[in-house]
Amino acid sequence: MASEHPRADSQPLRNLPGLTLHVPEPKFRPGDPVDFAEVDVPPAGQARRPDTADKASDFTDLAYTLVRVLDDEGNAVGPWDPKLSPDMLRRMLRSMALLRAFDERMFRAQRQGKTSFYMKALGEEAVAVAAAYALDYEDMCFPSYRQQGLLIARGWSLVDMMNQIYSNTADRLGGKQLPIMYSVKEAGFFSISGNLTTQYPQAVGWAMASAAKGDTRIAATWCGEGSTAEGDFHSACTFAAVYRAPVIFNVVNNQWAISSFSGFAGAEATTFAARAVGYGIAGLRVDGNDALAVYAATQWAAERARTNQGPTLIEHFTYRAEGHSTSDDPGQYRSEGEPNAWPLGDPIKRLKDHLIAIGEWDDERHAAQDKELAEQVKAAQKEAEKNGILGHGLHQPLESLFDGVFEELPWHLKEQRQQMLDEETASGRPWDRKA
Repeated sequence: MASEHPRADSQPLRNLPGLTLHVPEPKFRPGDPVDFAEVDVPPAGQARRPDTADKASDFTDLAYTLVRVLDDEGNAVGPWDPKLSPDMLRRMLRSMALLRAFDERMFRAQRQGKTSFYMKALGEEAVAVAAAYALDYEDMCFPSYRQQGLLIARGWSLVDMMNQIYSNTADRLGGKQLPIMYSVKEAGFFSISGNLTTQYPQAVGWAMASAAKGDTRIAATWCGEGSTAEGDFHSACTFAAVYRAPVIFNVVNNQWAISSFSGFAGAEATTFAARAVGYGIAGLRVDGNDALAVYAATQWAAERARTNQGPTLIEHFTYRAEGHSTSDDPGQYRSEGEPNAWPLGDPIKRLKDHLIAIGEWDDERHAAQDKELAEQVKAAQKEAEKNGILGHGLHQPLESLFDGVFEELPWHLKEQRQQMLDEETASGRPWDRKA
């Protein structure tokens, strides 16, 4: 029986070209000269600042430009200038410099075999630090694994952070987390997960619960641009849009997701802030190396959330100056000239230059501060290492391996725990040594 479809038995259309796939390619590979001339950097102060009560559909253009405050001469210009006091600017600068000093020492600790893994925030210090200062201390942060600046800006103990990195006897997580995946409930810092973007729906759920209880606290969450391709990201955006959850979505577009450049997540087609437009939520694209722009955008989004205007998605346009982690060699997949050629500069230098421009700082004080902070971090490291370093024996009682998961341990896990302890006893190893 012949098919009823008129073309079911015919040959393919021979007058059409064959289909092809577009495979994104980074502009620069190892050994290539670097020229970021195609990166559109609009003048500072040019982007308009809508009222926080405006409808998201009224300012979709802000998802395609770049909110900037600091110009090339170090001046704060335009409607987004948060007009912070010199004292606040110095506090932010100090926190960013402390983060860099902390990263450098912990990076070296990993290279010395004192811990297994570390991730630096070099070039991205403003993303976490400036946001932390714009948020209330009681607001809940759901970070990714390069926002240790949140804890530093909130004045958290460096020793406690290092204890978690070393998984030592004073590790509040009992050695159950990877290094750098901090958890500090007291500082509103939700446990970091190595699984991409799981924190997004968690942040939305927390924000919805806060609103349902009539609380005043909001949530903020961070992810890299690459993980916007994960389903959790889109589920979170849907729930946040539907229920107008008081949450700030931060997408850190640092151009690289491990060795995959941002094009694989859609950067060639549009901006990451444009994700907000499709969901009908507020979207801002911000100069992520401009601490004042990050502060202003976060402050604006926080006010919007607190006044029940719903979520905001902020794309922080920045650059990962170091490797993805200590396990990564960026020289294998990108040009070595990229970090120095990045057109938005160094976030610490830009804030420093602004303070100098307004007569509230100088190179001598900055150098003295760097030395002071290096000594502070060094002292914290010595204190933390008194509690042990990773790889030098078992720092936590072996029987604690099963703790902290269930309120009441199920019978089958009790059996497994006893089996483990029996085997360790038979091996002659001192498992019951209290660290």
